[in-house]
Amino acid sequence: MKIERHGKILEIIKMKDVETQEELAEELKKSGMDVTQATVSRDIKELKLIKVLSDKGTYKYAAIAPNENFLSNKLVNVFTHTVLNVENVQNMVVVKTISGSGSAAAEAIDSMDFMGIVGSIAGDNTIFILCINEEKAQELVRKLKKMLTVK
Repeated sequence: MKIERHGKILEIIKMKDVETQEELAEELKKSGMDVTQATVSRDIKELKLIKVLSDKGTYKYAAIAPNENFLSNKLVNVFTHTVLNVENVQNMVVVKTISGSGSAAAEAIDSMDFMGIVGSIAGDNTIFILCINEEKAQELVRKLKKMLTVK
């Protein structure tokens, strides 16, 4: 559902000058997608949309350079195909990968710009991620596990 919605958002902003989140939510609803403004806000952040000046002199949403999105999608793909397990111990997240994939999976995680990460260390098949607190570590584990189930 999310992937379809993201695709539709990119299609809409390519075809139309969309100035606000509410306007984007309305366009998605016209396309048959039931969304809230909060969902659209998260989608904008995840897609890394920016506002640019339109020909009319107003600001509209636009996607960043396609090669950056392409690279980001490739890294997410690496993550989902190499990670075996994710768990947290206090404010630390431990990610187990297939042998030789720790660095690639860590790069993928770093590229996702999750909030609350202090730093990470990657080995051959294990990544240690230090979060600012236990709550952020649990939140990160939930998000990473969700990504693994969406394959």
